[in-house]
Amino acid sequence: MPDNEQLKVVLVLASNPQQITQVEGFLERLNNQLHLDEVQYNKLLVATTEAVNNGIIHGNKRDPAKKVTLTCVKNHATLIIRVDDEGSGVDPGALPDPLAEENLLRENGRGVFLMRSLMEKVEFEKTAGGAAVVMKMNIEK
Repeated sequence: MPDNEQLKVVLVLASNPQQITQVEGFLERLNNQLHLDEVQYNKLLVATTEAVNNGIIHGNKRDPAKKVTLTCVKNHATLIIRVDDEGSGVDPGALPDPLAEENLLRENGRGVFLMRSLMEKVEFEKTAGGAAVVMKMNIEK
């Protein structure tokens, strides 16, 4: 796909943790058009899976009546990944530091840290219907 072409794809999921399995197939179909290398694709897969998982579990509290919407937009050499949920949002500054000694052995609490480590930019927004995380990835070859 040429750099100047724009592409937008959307996946809407019920807030059931089993739905997370759909993310990988969705991203594989997207990558058929983007042709990311293995490292870029794996970064995209991990960060996006974490964001969707957080939306289902923390945002929507696993309420299957609520939806999580994953939107991916390629705009020139940037891929914008947006995950919207119907929850109240998160204050990323209030999250515990996953690298602090007391948190190293915890089984959770690393999702936002991972997203920030893997993406060029991660922002959290309040929306009219809930909250969103917007991640940006440079996909220039």
